[in-house]
Amino acid sequence: MMSKQSFVRESLDLNLFFLRIMKEHSIFLEAALPSKNRSLINQAEAFKNIFTMLLSQAVYLSDGVIDSNLLQANEIVTRHTLHAEKKTQFLSGIMIDSRITFLENSLKPGTGNKDISKLAGPVYMLNQRSLAAVHKIIQFKTKLKNEVLACRLYAAVYPSLINHIIREAEHFSKSLLKLQKGMEINRKEDLIEEEAFWNEIMSEHSFFIRGLLDPEETELFNIADNFGKEFENLRKKAAALNKAELAPSGLTSNTLDSAKKLRDFKEQGTEGILDCKIKSMIIPLLADHVLREANHYINILESYS
Repeated sequence: MMSKQSFVRESLDLNLFFLRIMKEHSIFLEAALPSKNRSLINQAEAFKNIFTMLLSQAVYLSDGVIDSNLLQANEIVTRHTLHAEKKTQFLSGIMIDSRITFLENSLKPGTGNKDISKLAGPVYMLNQRSLAAVHKIIQFKTKLKNEVLACRLYAAVYPSLINHIIREAEHFSKSLLKLQKGMEINRKEDLIEEEAFWNEIMSEHSFFIRGLLDPEETELFNIADNFGKEFENLRKKAAALNKAELAPSGLTSNTLDSAKKLRDFKEQGTEGILDCKIKSMIIPLLADHVLREANHYINILESYS
């Protein structure tokens, strides 16, 4: 059974990262839906507001509590996040509460000797509220995917991308459930399973980037395509190791090197999109979104090195 201190820190780390991810999924879906689907747009807007509120609570609980490594990993926000939010709001007309981003940028880390066990109750309730919201957005995303696949709904988003964000929500839900049961989520025994999951996510990011680039961006298209193939190969290797319950040997080290290269590519891509130097259909906040997910994955891999 994990200590209250560990429960609070792991829960807040998880919520700070994934609640923003869920909030942004809502924004991307809202931006992708045609105006005739006003009811679905309103539902996506409502989810955005719910996750904004939950993220605000997580930020409030985290100040002076979370580990400095999390802040330095640039997985909560990056130096581009605020700019990406403002540009996305301008382009889409979707209101984005950037006050939370200011608060996240000013978060202070906790100290090792600080007793944070008294936060276990409020954090447990935050986890419960997050679980309820995630369960509902999974249902909403699944409904959208099914409608698109049945040709009853048009959305400016790939069906496989909807499936991608469903799996991310399910991963968040699974981790929250573990914490609520008193189980640690950052266990070395789970590393290969995490690698298999995140390698697939990184592969899909690369292929989505490839598909959203203007056809004239040939060089970037080929780079993204190569990253997609590379991480698909890494996913297969991690899945085989996980299935055979073998030691990871040098796979984690190789994956970390590849993840850093992909992170650098995403960073350059985010800058290019924000500076209007890359022709694409990529909404600015999506570029920063996938960059943060790469940073999150790198932080996971480095924590075991």
